[in-house]
Amino acid sequence: MYLKTTPLRSAIVIALAASSTPAFAQNADATTTLDRIEITGSRIRQASVETAQPVMSLNRAEIEKKGYVNVADILQDVTAAGAPSMSRASSLTSSRDFGGMYVSLRDLGPERSLVLIDGRRMGVSAGGYSDLASIPSAIVERVEVLTDGASALYGSDAIAGVVNIITRKNFDGGEAGVYVGQYSEGDGQKRSYNAVFGKTFDRGWVTVGAERTKEDEVMGGAREFSRYPGGPRHQTDGLSGITPWGYAVVGGQNLSVGPGGNPANLADFKPALRANDSNTKTNMSLLTGLERTSAFANGGFSLTDDVRVVADLLYSKRESIKHLAGYPYSVSAAQSRNGSRAALSKDSMFNLWGEDVLFAHRTEELPRGTENNLDTKRASLGLEGGFETGSRYWDWNVSYTWNRNEGERIGTGSMFQPNVNAAVGPSFMDDNGIARCGVRGAVIEGCVPWNPLAPMGSTSAGSLSNKDVQDYLFTRFVDQIRSTTKVASANISGSLFALPAGDMMVGLGVEHRSEEASYTPDLMVRSNQIAGTSGQSTRGDYSLDEVYLELQVPLLADMAFARELSLDVAGRYSDYNNFGSTTNSKFGLKWRPIDSLLLRATYGTGFRAPTVDDLYGGSVTTRDSFTDPCDTLFGTAATSSAVAARCAADVGAGFRQKTADGNNATVPGQQATTDFNSGSNAALKPETAKTWTVGMVYSPEFVPGLDVTLDWWKIRIENVIVGESATDILNQCYVQGVSAACDRFTRAASGANRGQVTALDRSLVNAGYQETAGYDLGIRYRSPEMAFGRLGASWNTTYTDYQEQKRDNAASTPVRQYTGWAGSFRVRSTLNLDWTYGDFGLGWTMRYYSSMKEKCSYAAECNLPDFSSPYTDVSPTNKVGSNTFHDLQVRYSLPWNGTVSMGVNNVFDHQGPIMYSQPNSSFTYYGGFDIGRFMYMKYQQRF
Repeated sequence: MYLKTTPLRSAIVIALAASSTPAFAQNADATTTLDRIEITGSRIRQASVETAQPVMSLNRAEIEKKGYVNVADILQDVTAAGAPSMSRASSLTSSRDFGGMYVSLRDLGPERSLVLIDGRRMGVSAGGYSDLASIPSAIVERVEVLTDGASALYGSDAIAGVVNIITRKNFDGGEAGVYVGQYSEGDGQKRSYNAVFGKTFDRGWVTVGAERTKEDEVMGGAREFSRYPGGPRHQTDGLSGITPWGYAVVGGQNLSVGPGGNPANLADFKPALRANDSNTKTNMSLLTGLERTSAFANGGFSLTDDVRVVADLLYSKRESIKHLAGYPYSVSAAQSRNGSRAALSKDSMFNLWGEDVLFAHRTEELPRGTENNLDTKRASLGLEGGFETGSRYWDWNVSYTWNRNEGERIGTGSMFQPNVNAAVGPSFMDDNGIARCGVRGAVIEGCVPWNPLAPMGSTSAGSLSNKDVQDYLFTRFVDQIRSTTKVASANISGSLFALPAGDMMVGLGVEHRSEEASYTPDLMVRSNQIAGTSGQSTRGDYSLDEVYLELQVPLLADMAFARELSLDVAGRYSDYNNFGSTTNSKFGLKWRPIDSLLLRATYGTGFRAPTVDDLYGGSVTTRDSFTDPCDTLFGTAATSSAVAARCAADVGAGFRQKTADGNNATVPGQQATTDFNSGSNAALKPETAKTWTVGMVYSPEFVPGLDVTLDWWKIRIENVIVGESATDILNQCYVQGVSAACDRFTRAASGANRGQVTALDRSLVNAGYQETAGYDLGIRYRSPEMAFGRLGASWNTTYTDYQEQKRDNAASTPVRQYTGWAGSFRVRSTLNLDWTYGDFGLGWTMRYYSSMKEKCSYAAECNLPDFSSPYTDVSPTNKVGSNTFHDLQVRYSLPWNGTVSMGVNNVFDHQGPIMYSQPNSSFTYYGGFDIGRFMYMKYQQRF
């Protein structure tokens, strides 16, 4: 087969081969051994690094030029990666996977991006998420990103692409590094310490290392853009009427003493003032804290000239923490009647009205916190080797991989409901001046009375400033999470026979995989004894057997306009114990008409089986934030007569969405007045997908060192599994006119709360389809060594033409478009410039994000009031401009084999726009943007 040889290609081959497990070379020369490597997207070891599939590689030298401390942050600079799922600014999310860090290729969700470690599956959570925060960056030799579907080769989950973390092997010597950085505001400090040691010897190698990383939390009140619920331009909007001053509901009014008032003086109780409403954002995590301790080892030993045993071990302990405002504890009339929450008893020593009264109090005296901790234990053991049949060379391997994730979700600042009910019941002051629960002669031992009407800061009896009251009312709960992945596989690849254009190559393999996961909430959670939190134990598992076949067929070589023409064909049969079987295939064509130009195309089918959580995760209740489309101020009914007409029968005229305190919403996206249901669906079907790519690689001979890639891609997923938000479901009913969605919620039919959503089910469903398409452009240049040094540049751009989703397959159901709307960019682009001169190096990075649109929240800020599209009626829309962040790094190689680097990410302290839709965030700010100027220094010493 014809192979173009250039300095760049040779350098890539040498770099990849040096970091890969070397192929055996019985009776083979060094060149043959060096050139046979395995590239992500193929199971056949081969010489060519240019495949029919688009693959992007980040080597260790490139990674070290970034000011990041974990693999997930590195991958967020890949332009094909979409909005960060469960970003560290999404502190209100209740997912059990919160606290980890994930990659979402093509913006299709991390559950559709397969993560491998050295070509073998990384373990996943019950939700199908691979936590990249558990991988120590010190172990990484390079990262390969396949931006194409690969189910035919790797099985389920590889719909959007594959991320393959290649670890360091054949490493001689030692390295130790330290990294320290913080934001210019003086917070968010990050520290990382790592050490790696390796030794190669005649018959093998061993590498060991460890890493310790800590990233401090940043609170919402530390930034202007996150300090207020309604953003800095509307500082008094969105404040909560459930305040740390407390209030009693008497005569239809909310009566409060306000800040500093005397709860023992009836005259101090006056109608609660909106000016005293509570700001819930200041005590909420804008950037959650993260700590990780990792240790790893890998090695190989040649048992014979043709057989080697290889093994690797990984242990990682990740601890993350987020904080929220104090719990908005309130008692409704319905709760008081059914006994789930007790009103303030008429016989309480703190009740001044002589009748049971409803009340509310936000517990800012002891804000809530959630720790999500995860221990990852991974081990892999295998045999690999090679043999010849005549002049044909074959590589083989067998391996077993075991991965277990064991985690805890620890809730603090949680109210223990039985004690709360007792504390607001009858109480009195005994002869010793001590507040007692119960009545004289029938004291409730151990109980401490609570006065929910005592404002924060009060030292009066029963106030939450009293530690005895806190200790009695509050508790912590611990939920247990566990998932296990087991994979046994065997693979063989080699030259089948010779064709006129070269050898026909084949790869064949079998695999058995099992996934098991469980979630065990604390007994108090299962018993509904924690205010605002509920859940039930769940457990599930499945297993499958698979076999795949891959063929590389050379068709033409060394001919005019066909220096190389080859066909790749792959197929995979998967047999699940719970879904039955599926067969997926892939076809790739590679054509090099001239030496400097490669044309490529692929077509494949794929699938994703529902995860354990999808099927068996049970149902939970959460207090969702949403925007009711029928709201006449913030909803679509305010501007659409069609929507207003649909709403009229259900909510009446002049409808306003209410918040938990019973007041009208002052900003969109307010918390519901009741809990909604969400969770799994045992009837879910697997997703199926089709993927297409067409592209080119151009390396012009007249510009040595220049490579240009351009690829078009398209992915269509049928029966896509979606977990819709409350806003989505309501919009489907009233805005899109999907009648089936109207059956998924109920509204109050009468009374003061007429029209308010009282129940909603947003459990997982199989939607009709999801489809996305676009283009990837990559330009890479490396100059020769010149008098003034060496220049390097890489420019990667992803243009998303569209991303759409349809709720079902009914012809009347409208299509929903996502591209260009909040959290989904039409264009992402990253330009890296690098200059080296002797021991000195300078790097500059520009990260570009295109403009976004969102529904208007304030008429005065609405710059597209008449916006319409083929998919929506006229909908007042606001468009925010594009954003570019600049990063700088300066480095110097010291004489004693050390390197010191200093850098600034977001050099110009650029701040993204205020977005009231809160994309990927719990604040009026996109969760993937920088939150300030970050300065760092790192030092690496080699031995």
